[in-house]
Amino acid sequence: MAREHRDDDGTDATGGDPADGTGGPVLDGVALPASLTPGGLTPRGLPPQGLAPAGSAESAPFASFAPEGFRNPADDVLTEEAARLVAAAPAANTRRAYDRAWKTYLTWCAGGGRTPLPASAATLASFVAHLAGRGLAPASVEQALACVLSAHGRAGLARPHTTAARDVLRAHRRAWAGAGNTVRQAPPITVEILRDLVHHTPADTAVGLRDRAALVLGFALMGRRSELSALDQEHLTFGPRGVEVFIPMSKTDQDAAGATVSVPYGSHPQTCPVRAVQAWLGELHARGLTGGPLLRPIDRFGRIAGTPGWAGRGGPRLSGTTLNQIVKDAARRAGLADAERYSAHSLRAGGATTLAEAGVPAARIALQGRWRPTSPTVHGYIRAVDRWRDNPMGRAGL
Repeated sequence: MAREHRDDDGTDATGGDPADGTGGPVLDGVALPASLTPGGLTPRGLPPQGLAPAGSAESAPFASFAPEGFRNPADDVLTEEAARLVAAAPAANTRRAYDRAWKTYLTWCAGGGRTPLPASAATLASFVAHLAGRGLAPASVEQALACVLSAHGRAGLARPHTTAARDVLRAHRRAWAGAGNTVRQAPPITVEILRDLVHHTPADTAVGLRDRAALVLGFALMGRRSELSALDQEHLTFGPRGVEVFIPMSKTDQDAAGATVSVPYGSHPQTCPVRAVQAWLGELHARGLTGGPLLRPIDRFGRIAGTPGWAGRGGPRLSGTTLNQIVKDAARRAGLADAERYSAHSLRAGGATTLAEAGVPAARIALQGRWRPTSPTVHGYIRAVDRWRDNPMGRAGL
């Protein structure tokens, strides 16, 4: 069984059974059992006799200096606002994936009479073996392990030894590969394929204009699905050379510093990202949508999300699933072989592959696509091109 690689917001995570009731603090977006509150894990000393009640005039000298070993019960309690911000810190996709993994872990621990936190090295190794036995992909098992380790750190606990768990995971990887399983990469969409996709996408309907913009802008930005979905009209600044696109947050920018990506005019009218986006903006503005989400759902009556009478479901932005479907539908219309294998990630992979073929340095590709400079992903695209660019067997005279 093959699994498709997903770069950003399609995290391949473990599924989970409903967990026992939890009511404690939130770790990585997941509520821990009330019995595992940080206060329950931190010894508290009792105030020495004679210490004046907090807030009284006599207690003023003790406001900054407390006796050694003394802890006020409030010291280990997050305020409501702090708890909310801690829960919101991980990216939405990470929170959803960790939520599933954490519920699976709690249910498994309860069934085996094991203590979830702090976990022993044997518990971690046994949990990894349990997931492997369920047939989960190694990447999914590793993510579940990361979830449990993260919970320890956020609860202020020392992380357990992972040597045995890593050994179990390593054996699972070998067995997984030996059974013929592979990580299927979404095939890259080259410029030639992109032109074919756009050619078979109509330009006389709202759906067609939107899909053209999504295809060409996704390629030019080498955008992740989450990045494309989050774009607002206000993030676009048009100029004589093209358009500057502000990416408010990405997978490698969890602190939301933001990045501005320059997208120049294209030489081919059909695949020019600037013209494609302007055509879609013209449709939005004609319907009174002059701000807010750029890529929007359209119902079966041709009404765009945010306009009167829209009969669609969900929010005003295209989801990652819909972006994938746009690419697959275009691939089918163009008659591409294995059309189902194409996804929104194909645009990102195709942009990087095309630039590598043009001899663009890896650092420039990484900057345009918001990869880390040392990302093995972007270097993998370059190596795939180099295998053919200067293959020594081409000189063998075969």
